[in-house]
Amino acid sequence: MTKTITLLSTAMLLSTTALAQAETLRWARAGDALTLDPHSQNEGPTHTIRHQIYEPLIIRDISGAFEPALATEWAPKEDDPNVWVFKLREGVKFHDGADFTAEDVVFSFNRAQSENSDMKELINSITEVRAVDDYTVEMVTDGPNPILPSNLTNLFIMDKGWTEANDTVDVQDFEGGELTYATTNANGTGPYKLESREQDVRTVMSLNENYWGKDDFPLDVTEIIYTPIQNPATRVAALLSGEVDFLQDMPVQDLERVNNADGLVVKQAPQNRVIFFGMNMGADDIEADNVEGKNPLADARVRKAMSMAINRDAIKQVVMRGQSQPAGMIAPPFVNGWTEEMDAESRTDIEGAKKLMEEAGYGDGFSIRLDCPNDRYVNDEAICQAAVGMLGQIGVTVNLDAKPKAQHFPLITDGKTDFYMLGWGVPTYDSEYIFNFLVHGREDDIGTWNGTGYDNDELDGMIKSLASNTDLEARNADIAEIWRVVQDETLYIPIHHQVLNWGMKDSVGIEVDPEDQPKVKYFTMN
Repeated sequence: MTKTITLLSTAMLLSTTALAQAETLRWARAGDALTLDPHSQNEGPTHTIRHQIYEPLIIRDISGAFEPALATEWAPKEDDPNVWVFKLREGVKFHDGADFTAEDVVFSFNRAQSENSDMKELINSITEVRAVDDYTVEMVTDGPNPILPSNLTNLFIMDKGWTEANDTVDVQDFEGGELTYATTNANGTGPYKLESREQDVRTVMSLNENYWGKDDFPLDVTEIIYTPIQNPATRVAALLSGEVDFLQDMPVQDLERVNNADGLVVKQAPQNRVIFFGMNMGADDIEADNVEGKNPLADARVRKAMSMAINRDAIKQVVMRGQSQPAGMIAPPFVNGWTEEMDAESRTDIEGAKKLMEEAGYGDGFSIRLDCPNDRYVNDEAICQAAVGMLGQIGVTVNLDAKPKAQHFPLITDGKTDFYMLGWGVPTYDSEYIFNFLVHGREDDIGTWNGTGYDNDELDGMIKSLASNTDLEARNADIAEIWRVVQDETLYIPIHHQVLNWGMKDSVGIEVDPEDQPKVKYFTMN
């Protein structure tokens, strides 16, 4: 009897200890991941959730430096500059217990290069991925590619066997509305396992007890409850009431109130992201305006006038409460190719803008629809509302249509918008990433986010050459030349560089990541 009581008491003590050590992170932000399919959508919040569950070969730490993930070493092959060699981490298992090997890397990269993948532009220089042995992979590129590793930090590795067994070898056709097993289920090597997923409501993840990095990272959080809360006031109320421990997408109007609240803190850092407007200049006629038979956005003078009408300083002070940096180019300051001179080129000049409109034949103005997200960027809809009034000063009557990002983004990728807001982060820290997605014409699986219709064969050739140019001085000169064209043509209307504000309980230990991609394995809970 005594022995039984002792055993029961020991079991209760162990159970109590386990509960005491269990740490739940209740995490909220404005929007949800669009999908869990690792290769379907190249979008920040979507990658953020995947980073808890899946892993790439390489990640970046909060300083932007490379850190080994599923690869421990990588370098060009000594006798062939067209081949990168990756040594893989041994002893890693997927959440279902399957071994991670080179076969999974080859499979994942081939999947990421397929038709529906939104990641293929990142790896379009790769012509072959081959397994040398179970823990060595070679990537063959179309000419030497000195920055290939920079393109791999959000390229997640799937288990080939699990993917085949669950009939999800093909990447989800997100734009077509397809749902697959990989949309709401996951099997990665990451620090957290998916427990449940209810789109736009709640995602629950639990600690992967067999994680390869359990001795290398804090892993204080044993459960993650992620809740998207679109309404800013509701989001802040959840943090203030204690229902949420960690909050991204802090409303700028509530920063002081949260920072002054007992037990809460706001941490801030510049973000690797720029917010801008895109314009369909390539069509002969557009649907979203009231001009018959021609396209006012095709005239560079009109595009320039619209940019000159935007008062970025007013947006910074009134809409963003000082939490933005006016931009003159669509590259964040973190990025190779950004210059202070070009970033200062945007100027507000209403009279000059009116003169350009008159010269272009639109002195009486025109009307157009602006498509805007309302749950993706900081004060996205409010920025669009401010732009409506500013453009009205030069005769451009703007009809605003704001909707959730899940409905907004396909308008751009499917070419169904003529005037739109977009934000762009640059995980590679190099201008080539911007050019491939936003400047190159839509062809050969490049330019998928270029909704402008701009297509310049000579410029496209220069953009393609960046991937294999090992002369960095000449490469940077080409980058500067491409930017000069982008600026002179007013391909986009830059608005500002975002500033990140994360709100959290003071017991949560984490610093702000410029990519706005918190990785919970780094969190400490005191």
